[in-house]
Amino acid sequence: MNILVVDDKKTVQDMLTDLLISNGHTVDKAINGLDALSKAQQGNYQLFIIDHLMPLMNGLQLTKNLKNNPELANTKIIFMTTQGSQTLKTLAEFPLFDSVIDKPIDKTQLLNLITQFTDEKFDCESLQVNS
Repeated sequence: MNILVVDDKKTVQDMLTDLLISNGHTVDKAINGLDALSKAQQGNYQLFIIDHLMPLMNGLQLTKNLKNNPELANTKIIFMTTQGSQTLKTLAEFPLFDSVIDKPIDKTQLLNLITQFTDEKFDCESLQVNS
């Protein structure tokens, strides 16, 4: 699976990149929403892993831009936050995320989410955002 990891912290980018590559995925990195939007429009990604709070264009703004682009709108999004996934449920953008994961990232939980997206037997209608 081709994945774009979007986070302004190099340590988070590197940890996620190493984890994903070691599990057979191809990974590109972006340092903020503007960088990610440019790469998304030029790349062929099946998944975006997006941080919430970043400079220049935050994760919410990036998600809206991706979902408003017909070529990118169906790409899965895992949204990462330090604010607590419960607090995101009140946001208008919440339904745009395919899943939400709290930081610090639980590696097993993240890999399980990705497996759901890649499992051919997975029924997309049964996907639920983490509670």
